Amino acid sequence: MLHTDAQPTPRSEYALHVQGISKAYGPIPALRSIDLCANWGRVLTLFGHNGAGKSTLLRVIATLVKPDKGTLTIGGLDPNVHAASARASIGYVGHQNLLYDDLTPIENLLFYARLYAVPDPAERTAQVLQDVGAEGWANRRVRTLSNGMQKRIAIARALLHRPPILLLDEPDAGLDAEAHSLVDAVTRSVTDGGGAVVMTTHDAQRGLAAADDYAVLRSGRIAAQSAAAGTSVEDILALLSSRGAV
Repeated sequence: MLHTDAQPTPRSEYALHVQGISKAYGPIPALRSIDLCANWGRVLTLFGHNGAGKSTLLRVIATLVKPDKGTLTIGGLDPNVHAASARASIGYVGHQNLLYDDLTPIENLLFYARLYAVPDPAERTAQVLQDVGAEGWANRRVRTLSNGMQKRIAIARALLHRPPILLLDEPDAGLDAEAHSLVDAVTRSVTDGGGAVVMTTHDAQRGLAAADDYAVLRSGRIAAQSAAAGTSVEDILALLSSRGAV
């Protein structure tokens, strides 16, 4: 059983509210006037090919990248005004694991626990390591671990401070079938506790199976968004390929 124990969700209509977000890297636009909402108690899956803007959007939401235009609220908080509280509401797993290679998983998690002022850091670290099935190699240096092992520790890091909002950028990448089940259990544990999950994926079948809601990104724009109920994998593939997929 997972022990995510998400913090009580703030009193806000949406977990995440993105309005008119745009971001360019030099002359190349990555996001173009994105409007998107994520709801409490639900998984929102973002579909899109490479270059569609999925990772950039998650990094903007995680406050790791500053948008050029637009506004973002996280649990009703403006991260420009309430930066610490907004960031504490989010757990983020990206393409980079945000772990220190020369430290062990235990040392990494204890470090992050202190950053987030997690009560009983040693006990919480032991718990999340157990939750992700990493107890057997928790004392090895991160740089000696496989990509799949490191991904498990990155998931543990994201859950460590019990955030009500979880952001997962292609969480299945580098994981085996058993770890896929772990990702499914993590997402449902967060939403069952009233939190929200936003995840990106290339896999239409797995992404749709996990989703309560979905959005399709193409060329930095939202091409479609809807509740997932009644939507087929073929529908998602058609949306991805229509009008010039990237």
